[in-house]
Parts: sequence; structure tokens; C-alpha cells
Amino acid sequence: MATHNDFGKIAEDLAADFLQKNGYKILARNFRFQKAEVDIIAEFNDLIVVVEVKARSTDAFMLPQEAVTKTKIRSIVSAADHYMQESGRQEEVRFDVITVLPDEHKRLVVEHIIDAFEAFDAG
Repeated sequence: MATHNDFGKIAEDLAADFLQKNGYKILARNFRFQKAEVDIIAEFNDLIVVVEVKARSTDAFMLPQEAVTKTKIRSIVSAADHYMQESGRQEEVRFDVITVLPDEHKRLVVEHIIDAFEAFDAG
């Protein structure tokens, strides 16, 4: 269990570093509202970007982003809405997913899926 949690923390750190290197300002990490948690909330080009980080040690069974279900999306949207109200922010919100998977050489590869929830057709 600890190994899974450690890998998740490493993936979130990689995602945050990736975002910062690409001009995003991290506003919050692991923001919680009720039972929901948003991994990263960032600011970029007058947008608030809500990021779900998904990591897997292999993609043999499913791609990491496939674990973002409609229920999970609703939960993240609810938490993001609460964050926006609580912080008094007025910017438009975008929902992204960052995946972390090892390549064939066991190096962790970060992929940024912009506007991911629209791509998943959350409905």
C-alpha cells in the first residue's frame, strides 16, 4: 500500500514540476471538498486549470486517463466549483489530466491532456 501511495506522490510532484516548467502557477495541491480531492489547481493564461493526476506502473490493463470516470469527473467539478467560490476567483476553469507512465527503459513519462473532460464527454 505504501508503495502505491509513494508512486502517487511522486507522480503528483512530477506533474506539478511539469506544469511549473511550462508556465503554470500552482495555486493549490490536494484541495479537498467533502469526499472529493483535486490533485492540482493552477493558473495559466487567465485560466484556472484543475488537474487530475493519474499514474500507473503499466498500461497493460488500461491507460491511466481511462480511470477518470464520469463519477470522478463530477466529484472533481464539484470540488473545483467550491474552490472557485471559496477563493472568490472569477476566471474560466479548464480541466486537464496529467498521466505518468514508465517507458520501456523504466523512465517516468508525463503526458498532459488539455481540456480532458471535454474529450471524455462528461455530459
